[in-house]
Amino acid sequence: MTDLYDRYQAAHTAHRTHRTTCKSCTDTSRCPVGQRLYESFASLQDAHLSRQLRQRGR
Repeated sequence: MTDLYDRYQAAHTAHRTHRTTCKSCTDTSRCPVGQRLYESFASLQDAHLSRQLRQRGR
């Protein structure tokens, strides 16, 4: 579980770091790199949350 959580957190950090430095990215629009980073973060977040729900028996 930790590996997935760590990757999810690293993806969040990478997305957040990019977002603060990229002049093209906004809350509603992303450059190609920003979009890739966001999709990676969102996918890992979904996987992490799904795993937590399964572990709790839901």
